[in-house]
Order: sequence, then C-alpha cells, then structure tokens
Amino acid sequence: MASTVPSVPTKLVDVEVATAARRNTPAVVLAATGPALGPGGDGIDASELTGKAGETVRHDDAWTLGVGTGSLSDYRTAGASLVRALSGDDAPKSADVLLTPDFDAEKMRAFVLGAALGGYRFKVTGEDGPKRVGSLRLVTGDTGFDEVLTSAALKAHALATATSLARDLANTPSNVKDPRWLATTAAKLAEKQDGLSAVVRDEKWLAQQGFGGVLAVGGGSARPPRLLELTYGTTGPHLVFVGKGITFDTGGISIKPADGMHLMRTDMAGGGAVISALLAVARRGLPVRVTGLVPCAENHVGGAAYRPGDVVRHYGGATTEVQNTDAEGRMVLADAMAYAVKNLKPDLIVDVATLTGAMKISLGLRTGAVFTASDEISANVIDAGAKVGEKWWRMPLLEEHVAAVSSEIADYKQCPSGPGGIAAALFLQKFVGDVPWAHLDIAGPARSEKVYDEVVAGATGFGARTLVELAEKYSR
Repeated sequence: MASTVPSVPTKLVDVEVATAARRNTPAVVLAATGPALGPGGDGIDASELTGKAGETVRHDDAWTLGVGTGSLSDYRTAGASLVRALSGDDAPKSADVLLTPDFDAEKMRAFVLGAALGGYRFKVTGEDGPKRVGSLRLVTGDTGFDEVLTSAALKAHALATATSLARDLANTPSNVKDPRWLATTAAKLAEKQDGLSAVVRDEKWLAQQGFGGVLAVGGGSARPPRLLELTYGTTGPHLVFVGKGITFDTGGISIKPADGMHLMRTDMAGGGAVISALLAVARRGLPVRVTGLVPCAENHVGGAAYRPGDVVRHYGGATTEVQNTDAEGRMVLADAMAYAVKNLKPDLIVDVATLTGAMKISLGLRTGAVFTASDEISANVIDAGAKVGEKWWRMPLLEEHVAAVSSEIADYKQCPSGPGGIAAALFLQKFVGDVPWAHLDIAGPARSEKVYDEVVAGATGFGARTLVELAEKYSR
C-alpha cells in the first residue's frame, strides 16, 4: 500500500551559505521595491522591474528576484517564488543567490523557509514530477562568512523539514493512511532519530487502560485505533504536545455533507504537526523534555459506531454525554490529555487540532486560534508563531459558558451550548486539571485551496514550526 504514495518525507531544496559565487552557475540578483538592485545587478535592465515580492524575471544567464519592502513575509514569498520559477524542463541543478549587505538572521530564516517549502509537491501519480532546482547557494560576498547567518539557515531548513513532513502526513490519502499507518510511520521515522523513542499502543491496550473516547470514535471503522507516544529528552521542563490523529472523518452517524468530505484526509493535521515537531526538536538536540501524544482513529459509519446519546467513560474515569458524533476530535484529545496529567507530570500541555469550523469563520483560513487561561502561555505561543511565520490569535475562555459543559446524565457534555470553538475549548479544559495548558485550533490554516507565500494547495503543515519554536523557548 505504501508504494502507491510518494515517499515520506518529501525531499526539499538544499541550501548552503558561502562567501563566493560559483562559475557556470545561474546568479540571482535581489531587487527591492523601486526597483533597487543588489549585488550583481550591474548591466541588468531594470526598466520593467518593480521589485515586488516574488517577481522573478530571467535575464539570459541570470535572474532578478523581487523582495518587496523587505518584510519577513516578502522574503518568504521571494524564496518560494524563486524555487517555483527555477522549475520545468530547463531547471538548473543549482543557483547562486547574491545577498544584500543588510541580510540578517531574520531575513535568512524567512528566505530559506520560503525556498525550502515553495517547491513542495505531493501528487499520487505514475508520472515523473517536474524538474526543480536541487540546491541554492546563498552568497554573502564581501561581508564574509557569517556563523549567525549559517545557523539561521540551518534552523530555517529544519523548520521547513518539519512543515513538509506534516504536509506529507496530512496529504496522504486515507485509503493508505489508517490509524496503524500513521502511528507506525511516525514510529519508524523516530527510530532513525537519535534521542527520540516511540511506542505504539493497539486497541487491546486502549481497552485495558480505559481509553473510552478513542475506542468510541474508532469503533465504527474496520481499521482500529492506535495511540502513538513519542518521547524526547530527560532534563529540563517537560512539555506534552497532544495532536488530533483522526485519519478520516465521515462525521460518524452524525454524518457530514458529501461536499468537502474528501478533504477529511487532513483531519489529523494536528497529529502531523506534533509528530513533525518532535522529530525536529530531537534533530536540533534542544535541552528540554518533550512528549508527543497522538490518539489515532478513523471516525466511520458502521454497526459498532458510537451514537448520539451514548455516555463514554474516558481514561481516568470522567464521563461524557455524546451529542454529535462529528465532534470526535475532543473525545480522543480528552483521553490523551487525561493520560498525560496522570502519568507524565507535564509542566505544560499544548493540544493541536483541526477541531471546529467555528474558528474558520471567526479567524479565516490563515490564522490559528489560541485558548488558554494564561497570559504568559498565550504570549509565548503567539510570539513563537511570529518568529516562524505562523499567525495566531488569542480567543477567550468565557466564564459564562463554563456551566454549559456539565451534563445531567454524565460528567460533561460533548457539545455544550455557546460559541462552537469556545465551547470545545471549555470541554477540553476539564481534562487538564491544574496543569498549564493551551489549546490550538488549526481548522482554518491547516489546509489551503491556493498558493500564497510559502504555502501550496493542500495541507499546509501549519503548527509544526510553532511547536518547535515553543520548545526552544522553554529550553532556554
């Protein structure tokens, strides 16, 4: 089955930093708004150039690349546009990008992120993919070799690798990607990474331990659920990242409309972000403890599917009255978070999920939602995202809706009344006890229908970079 999809992870464009350009290699000259040409621009006719971010123009054996006003978004767009332009039958194997003297670490990170991710492609086909430039040399010129710039480029490429893997996992069709495939694929990748270990628990273990939420959601599918646990580090603060791993979501008995259901292969994008982040944290050797939990299940329709009106007992004993089987994400997250609280002694829990359509309406398709009672945690998440090109917005945990989470027949209601995204967060909050916690709803930015900045159509990998940057912040 695995042979029917592209290899995971996808190969990205390689990047190196050097002081000198190469002979017989296409040069790329940067052009700021105006345009204002950077090094190598002598002799290039700039009369028809604007310098707009992403503007790529070929001039015989050289290219000009617009970097706009020099914002970080402009540099991500520029890097992505360059790699897309250097594609096709005449794509060079490599190119030299002649950096301007003002190129700093932030610009380097943004440009490399764009360049590494802009050419991403995931297509199930029997044909060879289009040719693409294989590597870029970023030339510092007379400013000399800069360790800071080199370090920034390496970090950005590591973040891009995490984003790309998260895209790969989410894009994989669900006839291949069942709970077992997702968990075992992640475990195999973890085995190759020093310092990272993985354990995959099957449905028998889940039943013995009382993971009622995961078992209920996965009960309607012939492909049983799994729990993936990734473990990294032994010292420092202990962070637990929990990712929703619903490998396909029909909605269950509360079935979804047919329009758009094909996109539900990406409903495990939160789990993909957690898996990718743990691998990146381990590769970078950050001095922090991180555990990744991904409850994996397929929410299907079948004779054993859970029903509206059922009462489900979660790990640890708390019970939930089911009201809508399409609100399955919170059911599996609740089990995993209760497990973390009881067994892992975390200093912080962050759950990531494509949880509610309400957040797509509230924040659109490019911004993730942050729910937490802590001003500090909220600021840390938003700041981490800003540093890696992912936008977050804090949403309130409104006290006036807390009472609605209580059920008359069980401990909690699965879908309490009130605004959808907030109500879901208030439900999840019941399972973290006194542990500092943030809930990240990525229903909007996890998928894209079009190309922008470093994003391509399909799964975006949103959230993975923020988690890595957050781990780095707590490791200082």
